Formats: sequence, C-alpha cells, structure tokens
Amino acid sequence: MQRNSESAVNARFFWPILIAIVASDVVTKAIAVKALDVPRVPREMIGDWLRFTLVYNPGAAFGLHVGQHSRWVFMALTIGALLILGRLYFSTREGDRARVVSLALVCGGALGNLIDRLRSKDGVVDFLDVGVGNARWPTFNVADMAVSIGAFLLAIVLWAEDRPSEEGGGAPVGIVSSELRHESGEAT
Repeated sequence: MQRNSESAVNARFFWPILIAIVASDVVTKAIAVKALDVPRVPREMIGDWLRFTLVYNPGAAFGLHVGQHSRWVFMALTIGALLILGRLYFSTREGDRARVVSLALVCGGALGNLIDRLRSKDGVVDFLDVGVGNARWPTFNVADMAVSIGAFLLAIVLWAEDRPSEEGGGAPVGIVSSELRHESGEAT
C-alpha cells in the first residue's frame, strides 16, 4: 500500500512535467514546420544570436548518423532508454523531487523526439539556431533542451545518491536519518 502512495506523490510531479514537455515540443515543432516552410533558411529572431532555422535531423544529437537505418536504430535506442528511465522512476523514493523532475524532463524530451521519428522518415524537426556568425551550436528543439537539462540534473542526483555522507558513516546522501531509524526498528 505504501508503494501506491509513493507513486501518487511522485506522479504529481512526473506526469504534468512530462506532458508539458511533450505538448510544448509537438506544438513548437508544428509551428516551426508551418512558419519556416523552407528548410535551412535562417530567420533572425534576436539578431544573429538566435535564429529559427528548419532542419530535419535523421540522426541523433549533433547530427550523429549511423547510415540509412538511423531512424530505426535511434527509435530502438530511445525505447530502450525509456524502459531504463521507467525503472529508475519506479525505484525513486517518495518525495525525491529532483530525481522525479529530472526523469520527467528526460522522458518527455525522449518521447517528443520519438514522436517525430515515428511520424516522418525525414527525421526530428530542429529549429532553434543559436550562435554568432558561423560559430553556431547545432540546431535543436524543445525536446533536446529537456533531455539535456534533465540528464544533467539526473547525473547530479545519482552522483549525490552514491556519494557517502560526511556524518552518516557511508550512508547515501539521499537517505535521511529518520528512514534509517525506521528500518532498524527504532522509533521515529
């Protein structure tokens, strides 16, 4: 029964964030495709620093491409990653907001780009073009931002969980002393 309450507490953060990421990604990509009807023609938004440039990316991040079967390879990898992330989500203790938020961001971004791969053989729609002159970051989208921010946050969270606490004699940072007392049978 406690697992259901844990799921409910974490779900209150996870699902709204995931849905918001997927919805904003799908909507912004649809707007980009409609408004930027000609691929690879930049439109300046904030000078040269931020441009909207429609690009179809058949590969992965930063144009990583593995040949003619890239679409299928990256779909399979995404589904595998989502299964692993799902397992991490279900193993997350109640109220671990940082871990839940990071997982929601990564999963939402992964789903957003997976939707593109399922819908079109052309690849993922990218349109955010940041840089100065010819020094530009690879074109990206809302899903890419969510995956990047979520992965960075998740790395910090997982690192903190594995790091021994200074006071706890080796207990993970994420476990509070009341949880330890409860497990040992002491009163909380």
